[in-house]
Amino acid sequence: MRILFTGGSGKAGKHVVPYLLERGHRVVNADLVPLDHPGVDNLTVDITDSGQVFNALTSYANFDELEPGTGVPKFDAIVHFAAIPRILLKPDNETYRVNTMSTYNVLEAAVKLGIKKVIFASSETTYGVCFADGERKPEYIPLDEEHPVVPEDSYAMSKVVNEVTAKSFHQRSGIDIYGIRINNVIEPHEYAQNFPDYVANPDQRRRNFFAYIDARDLGQMVDLMLHKDGLGFQIFNAANEGHSVDLSTSEIISRYYADVPQASDMGPDETFFSIKKAKDLLGFAPVYTWRDKI
Repeated sequence: MRILFTGGSGKAGKHVVPYLLERGHRVVNADLVPLDHPGVDNLTVDITDSGQVFNALTSYANFDELEPGTGVPKFDAIVHFAAIPRILLKPDNETYRVNTMSTYNVLEAAVKLGIKKVIFASSETTYGVCFADGERKPEYIPLDEEHPVVPEDSYAMSKVVNEVTAKSFHQRSGIDIYGIRINNVIEPHEYAQNFPDYVANPDQRRRNFFAYIDARDLGQMVDLMLHKDGLGFQIFNAANEGHSVDLSTSEIISRYYADVPQASDMGPDETFFSIKKAKDLLGFAPVYTWRDKI
């Protein structure tokens, strides 16, 4: 497939883009910073500018596409990961503006240009726990995609707005728009770097529901979504299957979630950030685990 990938130079994107390239896709990375990786086409784009987004989506990927003499090829899909990635990097209003307007611009352009598949990055923060002022617990465990999304910070608010915006564009156009509520992204080098401390101090993983997603497994999920047509508008949690700490499910419940209703039975090392929907509808099967590295 011919894909425009926004934010391919970011923490998650720089692993997802190579995964997609390895599977034969052509990827144009639309970012403010190029991705230095063999095979990727880079285009410097400010996606808060609607004109630049429309222009990028009607552009050649590279010089080789001039050779056939048949005009600009059409993109098959957009994967939209570009964003200010959390609070406390930019002023709150700027985080909200960049994240909401960029997503609006991408979705509007996709619909008006007849691109039939958009995959966009939402966030675990939508559930309101990660950046809460003080401790907030989920309303039930494990958290599935039906759990209420009522955050109190600018970043998570922007992600909830993006989900509603995506649903609205789907309602009008009928195209497939899949959102990924991405848990804490872990790069391969971070297992040795961070997980010994997570094991020693599990309290610090509370705001992430003791979960994580390997960036390479996130690539698998995106590729599965690219090949899965006809689901309409959908939201999927993305996490690995086990916990990010060396405690069993029952130990975590006893220590942190004793007063939280349990909606279903759970395995001894089953993530509280439920990925059942992704497994059932997409065939998602995470491969990587910190236990193989630590």
